Amino acid sequence: MQRIPAGFLPPVAMDVGSDMPMYQQLSEWFRRSISSGQLRPGQRVPSTRSLAHELGISRIPVLGAYEQLQSEGFLETFTGAGTCVARAIPADMTMERAKRASFLSASPPGGSRRTSRRAVLMRSPEATWLANMGAFRVGLPALDAFPFALWSKLVSRHARHLSMEAMGYGDPMGHLPLREAIAEYLGAARAVRCDASQVLITTGAQQALQICAHVLLDPGERVWMEDPGYPGAHQALRTAGAELVPVPVDAEGIDVAHGARVGADARAVYISPSHQFPLGMAMSASRRMQLLRWAASNDAWIIEDDYDSEYRFGSRPLSSLQGTDTHARVIYIGTFSKVMFPALRLGYIVVPPDLVPDFHAGRDAIDTFSSMLYQSAMTEFIREGHFARHIRSMRTLYMERRVAVHDAIRRYLGDRLEVIGTEAGMQLAGLLPPGVDDVAVSRRAASMGVSVRPLTPCYIVPPERGGLILGYGGASLADIDDGVRKLSLCL
Repeated sequence: MQRIPAGFLPPVAMDVGSDMPMYQQLSEWFRRSISSGQLRPGQRVPSTRSLAHELGISRIPVLGAYEQLQSEGFLETFTGAGTCVARAIPADMTMERAKRASFLSASPPGGSRRTSRRAVLMRSPEATWLANMGAFRVGLPALDAFPFALWSKLVSRHARHLSMEAMGYGDPMGHLPLREAIAEYLGAARAVRCDASQVLITTGAQQALQICAHVLLDPGERVWMEDPGYPGAHQALRTAGAELVPVPVDAEGIDVAHGARVGADARAVYISPSHQFPLGMAMSASRRMQLLRWAASNDAWIIEDDYDSEYRFGSRPLSSLQGTDTHARVIYIGTFSKVMFPALRLGYIVVPPDLVPDFHAGRDAIDTFSSMLYQSAMTEFIREGHFARHIRSMRTLYMERRVAVHDAIRRYLGDRLEVIGTEAGMQLAGLLPPGVDDVAVSRRAASMGVSVRPLTPCYIVPPERGGLILGYGGASLADIDDGVRKLSLCL
């Protein structure tokens, strides 16, 4: 026999002062709970002994109520499994549940109710291309090549030996051993200048952006935004009340001179200099120097998003902008979502020393701290050398998948997709012919199980040509070939 599911029993309403006998009150309560859907068909209910004890009454009225409900078909008993709500509820009871569901889903009288302006800003257009895990989902790493057995072993080890201190409230800045490991890694691999006291652990890069926006900016202050740029940054900055100033990018990255003309009074700038999202170019040395000089002269902040800099194919990974900053104007953001897996929800911020107290308070205000179990396991993953080995392995794999995407595009799409930004990362962008609606193409592809992201929503100023972003990190060679073939049908 199939196992009967357990469930939470809603609070039982009993009136000891009522003239109605207790067994009748209890019977009526069960009928209402079943007809309203609070108790589901097949859900196990407490034994008569435990329910009587919980209600503080004699077992006799509970026995009487259960017998009555069984005779009416509301409850049924199975040997060895106890008493449960009858699996075959009468049709009129189903109708009652349907009425209740209709009531709950109906709009309240008077139309929609007002929410905050921030809630409106957080909304985004329906993104059907994010509804599946098919080929080309942007930001998805090679989960099929992740060392699950090793990672599970580390997590299990720390779960078995979890101390009372680790089970309590953690430091808003994060687990100190992990912060030390991150500072050491960033210094060696990204030329970031910091120590553990400057590293703040976050629940992913998106939360890092939100903390930066709330700590650095007052509502109404202006921020340069790469155009096109990362939609998640648009959202984080706008919900903090910032006014976005679109600044175009070219082959050298963000156009600093243009930004200085249209947003001289900007309080901050958001950039992804090592691998611009979504077009893929790296910011040139001259532009980096221009931007650092502008920030220092205008008392402005630079938010550097270094989301996937580990994966560069034409040369060694570029050094961080933070490493060349001599005026402590750069706030550096990184994440483990692209190297490890997105559900890990671990990211970090490197904060200038004098801003640490404010960022500490900002992190504490948002959700206090990240999971200590995963922080501990991640510390060991780095310290034992698994992190560096995994990056080297993934760099080779992504290079192979990048070549496969290029070959498939040439084979199936020809000149219908002009590929750009292929030197680094886990995705590439391509421009569509003039007049082609990239959002419509993405939605049609999603209906065929292919998850390509349109380029247009990444812009603040609408572009002349639409395009597509293809994430190849999480796609096998077979998925890549089949995905581009299906994409050709959409075009």
